[in-house]
Amino acid sequence: MNKHVLIRFHKISDPTAIINAKIFDGENLIDATTVVIKGEFIESVGGKIPSEAIVIDAKGATLMPGLIDSHTHTDIDGLKDALLFGVTTELEMNGHWTFRQRKNIAERTDIADLRSPGMGVTPKGGHPTQYMASSDNLLIRFFFRYPAVSNPDDAVKFVQKQVSKGADYIKVFIEDGSCIGFPGLPLLDNDTLKAAVDEAHRNNKMAIAHATTLSGGKQAVASGIDGLAHLFFDKQPEPEFIAEIVSSGVFVVPTLVTLSTAFGNDASSALAADERVKSRLNQKWLTSLSRSMNVYPQGKIENAFASVMALYKAGVDILAGSDVSEPLPILGGLAHGASLHQELMLLVAAGFMPVESLRAATSVPARRFSLTDRGRIAPGLRADLLLVDGDPLTNITDTLSINSVWRSGVKLTM
Repeated sequence: MNKHVLIRFHKISDPTAIINAKIFDGENLIDATTVVIKGEFIESVGGKIPSEAIVIDAKGATLMPGLIDSHTHTDIDGLKDALLFGVTTELEMNGHWTFRQRKNIAERTDIADLRSPGMGVTPKGGHPTQYMASSDNLLIRFFFRYPAVSNPDDAVKFVQKQVSKGADYIKVFIEDGSCIGFPGLPLLDNDTLKAAVDEAHRNNKMAIAHATTLSGGKQAVASGIDGLAHLFFDKQPEPEFIAEIVSSGVFVVPTLVTLSTAFGNDASSALAADERVKSRLNQKWLTSLSRSMNVYPQGKIENAFASVMALYKAGVDILAGSDVSEPLPILGGLAHGASLHQELMLLVAAGFMPVESLRAATSVPARRFSLTDRGRIAPGLRADLLLVDGDPLTNITDTLSINSVWRSGVKLTM
């Protein structure tokens, strides 16, 4: 975190009334202009202001639910940076957390909240093991051995282990490496993949698939998965496959910001040069934003835009996610928190209305991941809130003009 950024906390014994705000409630701009926070929760929307309330005049600003990043790989520092940018929940897509760590994260208000699948299902030598040699974490580089599966029985046991350790959903990897600079990676066979998905469902957990190729996406949907953690980008989907995705109810997290950097585009102008970003990130992350992965230079962001719009217009739920992890040279162009704002910009560039883009980072992921206490502004829900100067429903880049952030009713002052 930038050494010039200070974080302090309001006491939450008295209610807080945010007045004169435009309010995007996670679905639409509403008529009410006042929200009252009491403790961890939203007490009221509209109506009277309690006489004892701390009053915040938000004239000229827009209040919205805290943002949800539907695809990250994170640590405590990543969760801290995420919250600085109004991302109050990160949905991790592969990681290792103990029960104690998860409990600690849930109780803290100075970092984003977390949901995680634990470790994802992959074969020996499969994705993402090729990245471990580049990790900044020495324990991962030299001592950690990724648990692999080789048959349906292994897959069932692996899923059961993740569930027993508190997995919120199950992740499966379908990655041959052809689009990410590591061609020839081994893949799960269909029976093993199906066994993992079925066991996830038997334990009332969603199964979410990593797939970057169209063939991998088809394999994932055929296995019965609930969501795709990436948009396939080697080919555009045929109408028949789009119809299959629609009928199956699968959601898609396109991670356009990751596709953009995979195609050779960095985030130097979109994010790293923006004072609203520079003031909240340390130099390591700013340097990372100025790099690109450039692992699939033949890719075109316009084709990705066309694919995501074809899916969206057909009725597929689109969730905003960044796929940010570590500030490594091979993973350039991304940063916790900041990259989700760029994802919203890219969704609008693809053809989304700003309000549709905002839904993709609030109410839609909350609904699809059964986060019934967040993602919207309504009485009784968690006071995970983001106040931004300007009007992001007109100009989506205003989401970066961060005025205030609340997690569980606690306000961060920066």
